[in-house]
Amino acid sequence: MRLSAVRLAETKVRLADLMFPSQRVQIHRTRLAFIHLENLLHFAKIDRDGRVDGYVAAYLPDSVALLFFKCGEVATAVAFTEAGRTVVSIASVLRDMEQEMERGELAFCDAPMEQLAWMYHSCASAREPKLVDAQNPETIFPALQHERFSGVLELISNGKVSYFQFDDGRFINGYFSGKAEQATIAQHVESLFRPGADGARPQVAASVFRPDRDLPEQASPAMIQSYRELFWRILAVAEQQVPGEAHPRGVKLRDALAKGAGPLGAIGAPLDQEAAEVVVRPDQLTQGLADWTRQLLQQLEIIAPGVAATIVRDATKEHRFVLQKAGFYQTLPWNVSW
Repeated sequence: MRLSAVRLAETKVRLADLMFPSQRVQIHRTRLAFIHLENLLHFAKIDRDGRVDGYVAAYLPDSVALLFFKCGEVATAVAFTEAGRTVVSIASVLRDMEQEMERGELAFCDAPMEQLAWMYHSCASAREPKLVDAQNPETIFPALQHERFSGVLELISNGKVSYFQFDDGRFINGYFSGKAEQATIAQHVESLFRPGADGARPQVAASVFRPDRDLPEQASPAMIQSYRELFWRILAVAEQQVPGEAHPRGVKLRDALAKGAGPLGAIGAPLDQEAAEVVVRPDQLTQGLADWTRQLLQQLEIIAPGVAATIVRDATKEHRFVLQKAGFYQTLPWNVSW
């Protein structure tokens, strides 16, 4: 299979060459066509050994996408492209992987949560590119020491990604791709800048960013689909209770709220259409549905006093335990009796 020649934004590093640090490789890089993607994604649900922190790196023709796993569940996703780096929806990555089964490749690796957070924030946070002297690339470390830099240095050498954390110019921790087990950190750093057998110097790219130990979680595609069904279930029950009024009011309110809140554009999409792909936290998804529900039922209460609690009860009864845990009912002004 011919590897993509697309290069990482602002560098000469090929996306196809990117290799990230790992504690253990669960699946070595192989063609997507050989992988049962559904089993991989749901391994944690059927086997305790699958409840790991780690990442899937999907090597696609025009990008490299990373799915981050937290205790075996997909938490969020980012993508590296020729245009840059960005946080992307989990659904978009899964769709692209399914469409590129013949041309794509995949690797699945365990990694500590701190490293996963750094990998995520190297795409989500503001980064400052650092120029690397082609003749003396190792001078970047004394420069950071002189600046008394605090943060993370991402150093890519011929596609191998390493992360170095500094505090006031002093190196304190790191995660390294391609580091030999017995090699010291100094020896590994030296190897990153060593010319190859043909005498050619490695393609090196460096940037710095502020670290964060938090890995924000996205609402999963399954959760978004469940909330879509709830949205239309609430609207259908409301229309039964207040015929001719509930449906047009609900759609009009959805359109108004969707302008300022991403979740409504996704969960309010008709079930026979493709929903918008959004990057949203689970609590934001719950809040978006709850805000729309509250405002719609407040309007209907004026027309039919006392109807709100009945609509909430009848529409959400089958999902009440999930919604209770998510804090949905706590945002509504009505007490619902089951």
